[in-house]
Amino acid sequence: MEQIVLRHIQQIATPEGKTERKGKEMNQLHLIADGAIWIEQDRIRMVGTDKEVMAAIGEKDAIQWIDGSGKCAIPGFVDAHTHFLFAGSRAEEFDDRLAGVPYLELLARGGGICSTMQAVRETSEEELFHAGKKILQDMLRYGITTVEGKSGYGLNREDELKQLRVMRRLDKDLPLDIVSTYLGGHAVPPEYREDSDGYVDFMLEEMLPLIKKEGLADFVDVFCEQGVFSLEQSRRILTRAKALGFAVKLHADEMSSMGGAGLAHELGAVSADHLLSIRKEDILRLSTGNTKAVLLPATAFCMRCSYAPARELIAHDVAVALASDFNPGSCFTYSTALLFALAVIQMRLTSAETLTAMTLNGAAALNRAAEIGSIEAGKKADILLLAAPDYRFLAYQTGMNLVQQVIKDGKLVWNLQQ
Repeated sequence: MEQIVLRHIQQIATPEGKTERKGKEMNQLHLIADGAIWIEQDRIRMVGTDKEVMAAIGEKDAIQWIDGSGKCAIPGFVDAHTHFLFAGSRAEEFDDRLAGVPYLELLARGGGICSTMQAVRETSEEELFHAGKKILQDMLRYGITTVEGKSGYGLNREDELKQLRVMRRLDKDLPLDIVSTYLGGHAVPPEYREDSDGYVDFMLEEMLPLIKKEGLADFVDVFCEQGVFSLEQSRRILTRAKALGFAVKLHADEMSSMGGAGLAHELGAVSADHLLSIRKEDILRLSTGNTKAVLLPATAFCMRCSYAPARELIAHDVAVALASDFNPGSCFTYSTALLFALAVIQMRLTSAETLTAMTLNGAAALNRAAEIGSIEAGKKADILLLAAPDYRFLAYQTGMNLVQQVIKDGKLVWNLQQ
């Protein structure tokens, strides 16, 4: 039986629980000084002080020892909202965005999502696989051990399936866990430019049953936005997805206040994402349910937009998760260091709330909080060792990637020291 013991860890810092944390709970971490973590196979067997853990281990052979002196151990980061699988780039749009050209105007020009769609359609499955693999291997360096990935850059039968199949292959090939989301409702493709309802019918009648039959996605998502998919169209797609047994998410209230968060609550969505323009009444609706708010501060930063109202959401006991929204258009970064800094400095979360939002609450936004997101006995051994003595250095040492070692499923999969 493979065993690893992390010894003399300067500080273990972790949220606790098998569900999301809300309100004041988000600011509560379990801190252990001179700690140790005992791992068997892919699971955490024991967490405690070094003295407690060593007493429980006793005399055992074939243990891999890792010295945690001067380091902080935290759970692996869970990036609960990305569009990591794509082809090409949209660097030429970046200056236009910053000059104030609205995204919907870029979309009307044939840019935006439809530009990436064309590149994906022209890319082979093998090329897409290797591009995704390179990105995911780099994500490990930033401490991301579980990542959600969305389709939505094919927007037809063949290329949406291609994206989803590649994600399933990557999940098997790499140490990261990949949670797949069907986002056919990302934009209206050129073939249906004058018939968005016809495209919705195509997704309902053909794509959703096929994806369910082949087991290619865990979630279904829709970009509910003016000029993209209306509230009623989004409701149709997600209602059908739920009837087929999918869990659902929603891109909600990003550029306009359409009531998307309220729709997410109405449908019992696992998460409502973005929420830069969420209405007060929809914050109150979210506070009465279990839909997580997945906030994406790096996107607001890159688009020079106001940030989502994280403090107000937390004050109303809405579980807040933080994710990168890595994509080739509005947010070409998955830097966990940048994400952490923006949350603390710009959104005014505490470092403890931010750590909870990027780990346990991120896991809850993927229905995986019972398995990952905290350093507790029985959970998967997804653990980061930081080149810092305290978790607060994640914000204090602003913008610096402090991840030194990554343990995923009980195996050391990345080590800066080597």
